[in-house]
Amino acid sequence: MSSVRWIGLALFLAFPVLIAWIGMCTDIDLLLADAAFDPQRRIFPWRDAWIADTFSHVVLKRILIALAAAFVVAALWDLVAPRRWSWLRRYQIRVVALSAVMVPLSISLLKQSSDSHCPWDLTRYGGSEPYVRLMQMLPVGSEPGHCLPAGHASSALWLMSIAVFFLPARPNAAMSVFVTMIGFGFALGWLQQMRGAHFLTHTLWSIWIAVFLVATIATALDRRRLAP
Repeated sequence: MSSVRWIGLALFLAFPVLIAWIGMCTDIDLLLADAAFDPQRRIFPWRDAWIADTFSHVVLKRILIALAAAFVVAALWDLVAPRRWSWLRRYQIRVVALSAVMVPLSISLLKQSSDSHCPWDLTRYGGSEPYVRLMQMLPVGSEPGHCLPAGHASSALWLMSIAVFFLPARPNAAMSVFVTMIGFGFALGWLQQMRGAHFLTHTLWSIWIAVFLVATIATALDRRRLAP
């Protein structure tokens, strides 16, 4: 394994440790939420902002779902009636299609088992629920919040899989696309943080999970090299 891959693997393994440390040992989540919260009016001013609510959470999300559906349909169409594609093109389509399904689905399922509440549900920000850190138990009588990891960011994070269209011929371009799409997903997550819908660590966990899933899918399909 090259030194670059070793460095990438080390960073990937260190990332969840860093996120856990931020959530359990620092107040970064709260400080960022405090900065987005208006204590005088007891609201998150961006909660109903057009760009964060209507555009990001509705319009853009629908566009991303339509794009994901297009890749899934293309992959299924090829599975039922194989196209005259090269093995590489078939591999690329399938990686993106599976990522488009598995990234949002996995994050949605993980949310269902999460105790964490969204900022706007906490007593600190005008809600009724207590703030608990990662790995802490909810107080007796409190219901799970199902807010971790960040779901909306996942609607864009699967796009990092598009990097496979630049492999193996253009690895630098592939890395640029990969990083850019992570940044895009983070930006959507940040808008939701501004609305009070998520904490920073919620988005960071979604990023790590998405990277893991896309890398796993790309590696698994590449090893099998199944070409009709």
